[in-house]
Amino acid sequence: MKASKPARTNAKPLSPEAKSPPAPGLRARKQQATRERLARAAMTLFLERGFEATTIDEIAAAAEVSRRSFFHYFASKEDVVAAWQERAAAALVAEVVARPAGESMLTAAENAITATVKRIDPAEAAAMSRLKRDNPALQARDQLKYEKLERALADGLAQRARTKSDRLNARLVAMIATGAMRVGGESWIGEGAREKPEAFVKRTFDAIRAILK
Repeated sequence: MKASKPARTNAKPLSPEAKSPPAPGLRARKQQATRERLARAAMTLFLERGFEATTIDEIAAAAEVSRRSFFHYFASKEDVVAAWQERAAAALVAEVVARPAGESMLTAAENAITATVKRIDPAEAAAMSRLKRDNPALQARDQLKYEKLERALADGLAQRARTKSDRLNARLVAMIATGAMRVGGESWIGEGAREKPEAFVKRTFDAIRAILK
């Protein structure tokens, strides 16, 4: 008696891209929660007392961890501020990637920035800008932040590119949009942060389009 052949199936194995990434384990989730608690405690103290006046011991105590635990997550107080900025940059890039394919790169950048700033507390953002303005170490980190943001934004926009020319345009738009965020942010603070951030973003990009005409 012949052995029956296994039934054929049209199902195809999932590609690596189609598989869902594994969920982080309990240890990783606890570490992330502790890192976020330290960051929130630090930012609260920075805004209340000032960056220089806040000690690492005070941050650790506010987050209910040891001083040693602080250094497990951050090398310095400046690193806490940098981490806050990196989260904002990551959120911006995610917004760019999610924009409809029919939008131009400049419009996609504008809408992504608008969506991102809507989730930011204007009072906190203004206080953070003043904090960086008054501290030389944070000013140096701020320069590095914009360089990283420009590269990340260019990478996000490049995912919309189909040609070599599009990839060049992605870099140019990222440079323009990052410059707009920097100059616009400084102007927004200089004017007393009275206007809603999303309205200021629109005004800034309207100015860019007027220049490019």
